[in-house]
Amino acid sequence: MTDGALPAGLWLIGLGPGDLGLMTADAIEHARACEHRFLEGYTATLPSDQESQLESLIGPWHRAMRPQVEDPAEILALAQTSPVALLVVGDPMQATTHIDLEAHCDEQSIEFSVIPGLSATSLAVSLSGLQSYRFGRQVTLPFAYGDYLPTSPLELIDANYRSDLHTLVLLDLDPTGMGVDQPQPMSPLQAVELLQKMAERLAEREGETRDSMSTPIAQWDSILLSDLGTPDQRVVSGNLEDIAEVEGGRIHCLILPAEFSGLEREAYERRKGQR
Repeated sequence: MTDGALPAGLWLIGLGPGDLGLMTADAIEHARACEHRFLEGYTATLPSDQESQLESLIGPWHRAMRPQVEDPAEILALAQTSPVALLVVGDPMQATTHIDLEAHCDEQSIEFSVIPGLSATSLAVSLSGLQSYRFGRQVTLPFAYGDYLPTSPLELIDANYRSDLHTLVLLDLDPTGMGVDQPQPMSPLQAVELLQKMAERLAEREGETRDSMSTPIAQWDSILLSDLGTPDQRVVSGNLEDIAEVEGGRIHCLILPAEFSGLEREAYERRKGQR
């Protein structure tokens, strides 16, 4: 905890996954003690009702989009002489961009500190009912940009599956890829359609469908997790064809399980049909 005064430097402060009620007392106190506050607005976002309450909780703030964070000259210039908070939804060190800020601070001899927050990724694993030690590499599913549609996300999912590991799939938030405009999160339907297109492109490139992917994409077991850490939180299991029909929600992620073990199948079945 702080006594109300902070030294000059950059403070990366986790807000938690979406409900300000999940923000730690330490995070609130440090955010209030900073002279300048920026809300990072492109790797994740707060629900509008929570964002409107943020100023009353910690004080005035400005939004920082991708260009301002990846080229942080303005933020770091302030941090040379005063405490600056970069507020991040979830846990602040989950994104590569935020890790890079530490290097920038080190190069310029700027104090760098992190106040962790509860992340949606840890919540997703906990709420899925699946065993945490059975998860493989995390995957991000990007929007297609024109004719560009990488198959690497699906290949990573398949590699996890062949290693008998579940995959947490984060759905992209920005159709433009620029990180400048207000995020427009990918819907479950868009995610399933992208996975199907990736499977078609991969089979075309390799000349055949992989044995591990012989089951049609639409029939894969899956768990959809929406708006984690908010009152609108939902956890729904079913095959991807069912998941594609789920409407509503703001920010989503998917879990694509490997073979179930122990009590995992029962946990999966309990989450079916929850709309």
